[in-house]
Amino acid sequence: MRAVFLDFGTVSHDDLDTANLERVLPGITLYPTSTDAEVDERIAGVEFILTNKLNITRARMRAVPGLRLIGLTATGTNNVDLDAARELGIAVCNIRDYCTVSVAQHVLGAILLLTHRFREYGKAAIDGTWSRSELFTVPGPPIRELNGKILGIVGHGTLGKAVAKAATDALGMRVLVAERRGSPRANAPIGNSPVRVSLDELLRVADVLSLHCPLTPATTGMIGRRELALMKPEAIIINTARGALIDLDALVDALKGGDLGGAAIDVLPQEPPANGSVLFEPGIPNLLVTPHIAWAAFEARQRAVDELALNVEDFLRGGQRGRVA
Repeated sequence: MRAVFLDFGTVSHDDLDTANLERVLPGITLYPTSTDAEVDERIAGVEFILTNKLNITRARMRAVPGLRLIGLTATGTNNVDLDAARELGIAVCNIRDYCTVSVAQHVLGAILLLTHRFREYGKAAIDGTWSRSELFTVPGPPIRELNGKILGIVGHGTLGKAVAKAATDALGMRVLVAERRGSPRANAPIGNSPVRVSLDELLRVADVLSLHCPLTPATTGMIGRRELALMKPEAIIINTARGALIDLDALVDALKGGDLGGAAIDVLPQEPPANGSVLFEPGIPNLLVTPHIAWAAFEARQRAVDELALNVEDFLRGGQRGRVA
């Protein structure tokens, strides 16, 4: 069984145990990275393609007649042509619930940083501002308590549920969830389910908005100028899902204009941002940008590799674990 992992360096920083993966795919070749040209060369004649983010197109699948399985160390599948895989009889599997704790920690950390203004006050403590103060403390941007504030969740899957629970348990926040388009409205919770409201209504009342939905034609650009204008001027928005969910030009304008209280962005439409980003402009207030690391705790990355190995093992036994095509 010839197998390649085309971008193993996106998951491992030379710190993961690959024993489970090598057990189910003996002789697998682990490439830290692969350019487009290298992908075409490296997948020639393989049966198993493993990847995190590289694009596996219809043309690439057709070029590998013996290809049996494409395994992803990610939940998102937008980098694989699933229709082509189904037509060609190639299995595709993803992994789920591997980085839930890491993402929830990241979101809570971002909420606290933006609402307690850690960066501004940390800077004031060491840049001489505190030393020159006539008070025992330093007046500055407002700090907000989160207890009782509304956390709006868009995408109430595994990650959205975990973030909602963490914010409720740790911070005392109240949770509202954006209803799915085309689904019946449920204004009263059923059992332990949260209240669902329309996206517009959620935007109007949320103190914190956290995005956890997939990138689809329907969700691309779902938070634009119109949507940002509906939000409270002190509200903050957090995106750990996909970069293209938000119109970044509109986001920057809202932050600069004081129409939005803050933003934490972990994902960009193009990664890495070789051509820069409007988010990198100096002077954008209360903005945190991180390089797609919400998922990347050591334990989550190890779990990703082990979950992939389990998917491959199950496939070899004729199972359907992790199958999306």
